[in-house]
Amino acid sequence: MNLKIVYVSVLMFGVAGLLLFMYLQAWIEEHHTVSEEKLQQHTVNQDFRYNPTEEHKRNLQHWNTSANFHKPSKVIFEDGRTQGKAEPVLEMAASLTTGLSEELQKIKLLLKQFKQVNLSQAIHPLNLSFIKNDSWKTTDEMQKKRRSVLFDFCAKNVHENRHWTHLLRMVSRIYVEDKHKILYCEVPKAGCSNWKRVLMVLSGLAKSTANITHDAVHYGKHLRKLDSYNLKGIHTRLKTYTKVISVRDPMERLVSAFRDKFEHPNSYYHPVFGKSIIKKYRPDADREALITGSGVKFYEFIQYLLDPHRPVGMDTHWEQINKLCYPCIINYDFIYKFETLEEDANYFLQLIGAPKGLTFPSFKDRHSTDKRTNSEVVRQYLAEIPAIERQKIYDFYYLDYLMFNYSVPYAEP
Repeated sequence: MNLKIVYVSVLMFGVAGLLLFMYLQAWIEEHHTVSEEKLQQHTVNQDFRYNPTEEHKRNLQHWNTSANFHKPSKVIFEDGRTQGKAEPVLEMAASLTTGLSEELQKIKLLLKQFKQVNLSQAIHPLNLSFIKNDSWKTTDEMQKKRRSVLFDFCAKNVHENRHWTHLLRMVSRIYVEDKHKILYCEVPKAGCSNWKRVLMVLSGLAKSTANITHDAVHYGKHLRKLDSYNLKGIHTRLKTYTKVISVRDPMERLVSAFRDKFEHPNSYYHPVFGKSIIKKYRPDADREALITGSGVKFYEFIQYLLDPHRPVGMDTHWEQINKLCYPCIINYDFIYKFETLEEDANYFLQLIGAPKGLTFPSFKDRHSTDKRTNSEVVRQYLAEIPAIERQKIYDFYYLDYLMFNYSVPYAEP
């Protein structure tokens, strides 16, 4: 038998088997979540309370119809000739491919829409049913203003042809509390430890926030993240739960992260980030610093941050908030600011009907003897940074400043 025919036969049977396996796997996933018709209808129409303009609709229709998910594969011999006895094998493989293509198209379209769905939506009012008096009126007005600023910014600056974002990546930092139907997007150095303590108490995992250690909060894995649910679970929660995001002045958050990770012993940030930063940005580094990675200076850290060719990647503690929580795609119902910590958080607990006596903890999670990072502390750190690089830091966090209405920072230290 011609070796080429044998090779093609084996190859085509393998392809057919792979297609069958993909079909079965996708079929199971589809039926494990929800029917195709409902998901497509929700996605294309008003999923996540998104109200498309006519231009949006045309763009979405073009996106759905132009994507070719099942172009037929072609096996071509190098010399372009057909081989007589190989034709039945090719015909059988083509038949299998044709039989599966329609279902594969539906499944891939379904998953594509869910993985790259646009979650933008109009502003809708908060649920005030648990608010019994007018004591929170000022805080409520501030929430409306924050949400309006963010919504207006996104409406003006995020266009239909922007990059589609993978759904699971967008929700990978969102924690879920099912009892009170809360989604909390974690922003490090913006009160995230205490927020997670509150979620643990709300879910019944702890009786008091005071007794939950730092390690239990961050390494105990007591809270589920939204990306751990199946597609239907993600869809339902995004549409029906109260979504909260915590933010902070980007420059304060940056300095707070540096103080926490580089000015105290740390078994991860010193050897991983510290060693690379010292090696690249300290010409006269001594042997001990190169070995331990300890003693990174703030100016060296800023050089790393602004370097387009960083020796190590970004970290969530100083990554831009818009890249952590996607606030122009997921419409957050409540915007908590670190600068007004107690008012915002305790108002939020009223909104969701939290148990009486539960208040947001204000204690410092770690390094409790250190002074909190505030505008005065930030100015001290920026004093060693040249003006041109201070401007570059602002440029780096430019979108966060605009989205959350923070003033232009520290032009002169």
